[in-house]
Amino acid sequence: MSFLIRKRFLSVCLLRSQLITMLKNIFVLLRYFTFWLLFFLLERCVFLLYYIDRLKGVSFYEFIQVFFYGAWMDASMAGYICAIPALLFAIVWLSGIKKFPIKIVKIYTWVLVGLFSFLTVVNFNIYREWGTKINFRALEFAFGSPAEAFSSSESSPVFLSLFIFAGLTSAGIFLSRLIIEYRIFRGGNFAIRLLLSVLMLGFNFLAIRGGWQLSPMNESMAYFSLKPLLNYAAVNTEWSLVHDILNNKYNNSNPFKYYSPSEAKSIVKELYLKPNTATTDVLTTRTPNVVLIIMESFTGNVVESLDGEKGVAPQTEKLISGGLFFNHIYASGGRTDKGVVAVLSAFPAQGRRSIMKENSKQVKIPALSQSFAGKGYSTSFFYGGESRFFNMRSYLLSHNYQRIVDKSDFDPKDMNSKWGAYDGAVYTRMLSDLKTAQAPFFSTMLTLTNHEPFELPSIPRFKGEEIENKFRSTAYYADSCLGAFIEEAKKQSWYKNTLFIIVADHGHYLPRTNLEIFDPQRYRIPLLFFGEVIKPEFRGVKIEKAGSQNDLAATLLNQVAIKSDAYTWSKDLLNPGVAGFAFFNWEHGLGFVSPQQAISYDIVGDNIVFRQDSANTSSDKLFLKYGKACMQHVYQQYVDY
Repeated sequence: MSFLIRKRFLSVCLLRSQLITMLKNIFVLLRYFTFWLLFFLLERCVFLLYYIDRLKGVSFYEFIQVFFYGAWMDASMAGYICAIPALLFAIVWLSGIKKFPIKIVKIYTWVLVGLFSFLTVVNFNIYREWGTKINFRALEFAFGSPAEAFSSSESSPVFLSLFIFAGLTSAGIFLSRLIIEYRIFRGGNFAIRLLLSVLMLGFNFLAIRGGWQLSPMNESMAYFSLKPLLNYAAVNTEWSLVHDILNNKYNNSNPFKYYSPSEAKSIVKELYLKPNTATTDVLTTRTPNVVLIIMESFTGNVVESLDGEKGVAPQTEKLISGGLFFNHIYASGGRTDKGVVAVLSAFPAQGRRSIMKENSKQVKIPALSQSFAGKGYSTSFFYGGESRFFNMRSYLLSHNYQRIVDKSDFDPKDMNSKWGAYDGAVYTRMLSDLKTAQAPFFSTMLTLTNHEPFELPSIPRFKGEEIENKFRSTAYYADSCLGAFIEEAKKQSWYKNTLFIIVADHGHYLPRTNLEIFDPQRYRIPLLFFGEVIKPEFRGVKIEKAGSQNDLAATLLNQVAIKSDAYTWSKDLLNPGVAGFAFFNWEHGLGFVSPQQAISYDIVGDNIVFRQDSANTSSDKLFLKYGKACMQHVYQQYVDY
């Protein structure tokens, strides 16, 4: 009996010893992770101190938020850095290697400290000159044109820069010696070592990703302010640089080269040449409130007035009968990030890239929110999902959206399992907020429910588990919520002076399942102006002119006497002298539409894959010229930004 007790006691002691060894190793890694968090915090402090003269008017709360929002991205970058030591540690533990040159980790750490300190100093000059953090373009400039890069940096205070570099490097090395323990504790059976390795690598992956949430880590997660400096301070410099380098497989050069840059620009200019004719005034006032509803995946295939199915969008049909309807409008691209930019900034989709995701570029394009804010309008944006998805929050804050309501502002009971709050809840919140909004206001809502997995808070209108009927049901729900919103808005004091604009972010292949990516019908979407500010003689009128999402900007701004010159890709659809056409693109192709013909061109295959009037090839050459020039020029603008 005593022998068994002794044996059990020894087993418990052994297990305890193994667990202690395991915890010691975990603690070693946590200390290494913590060091990098502190080093990045120190970097951020140095950046803010360097630009302290620009922090006037920044409250203490805003100052604290810089560190709060930045810590999330710091943890992701720390995870990337810890990946190599973690893998080395796992190999040592699992293989049972007796001797391991732990100094490798120390050298690795000190090299990174020196490199990151250097990047911090370089970043001061980059931010001052370009208004952005160090990125791929800066490195390309430095290595491609070193003389010019050196000349550009001559205005930097050399001695101060050297002092900061030396000080930050020394502080980093001191902190590393104080915090990091360069040691591996051996022991424990294989099962415990394997468990430790899995836990360690799993935690590291989670840190890199930024957590369990739907959207992985992106710069938008560090954005919180309308003040660019605070957002840039919150963004982790190293994470941003690595992401920008990896993200620049294509955007450092233009893959669409059909003409000389000047010739492509000239062709596009010819297309968008402004006529001498005046626009048709359809509004009763120059200063209406504007409520812009961007409908998720609200394809023309569910709108009867666009040759779509009957009975899916009855409320939209009702609004069309009393509004000004543009019935030959096409989405610029096939995703929300591209659609939002096309609607708000009149900047066409860029095929394989997305300007919304790159802060150094998206800040250089205009947006309706900026134009209206410049005229004294209050601005707001409502979205039931994560506003950081697609880096959208950065884009919104950079373009003067003063108030953003998103998923975090809603109760879990009002959300679906994947994306966020149902449309009905968001419309209710929007109505509530607009009661106290300062007039005139420009308020935007991006709907959500009509998106995979097509979940509903109520009984579906169309029965069955077929994806087509699920789509029809969520489209019907989105339409019903829109109708209910308009009816409630009619009861509000601001209604009579409000212009409602309804447009889709992009089309969809559903509920029809035979629409290929190149079919123009897949891009056809509704665009509707509605409200009592529309002159009676224009209510119920349909505009037959072909156009794009991009054209909303010039069309709207010219009605409210706000300059639209900055929106070079936008034409006024209410100007009788403007020719009707639309340009759209996808990752490997483009399309061009006129009232008489539509073609789609496969860039990779170098062939026309769709022709609306298959017997008519007379316009092929001209349409390809226009389409290719648009694709080349918009991508070149994207590259140059």
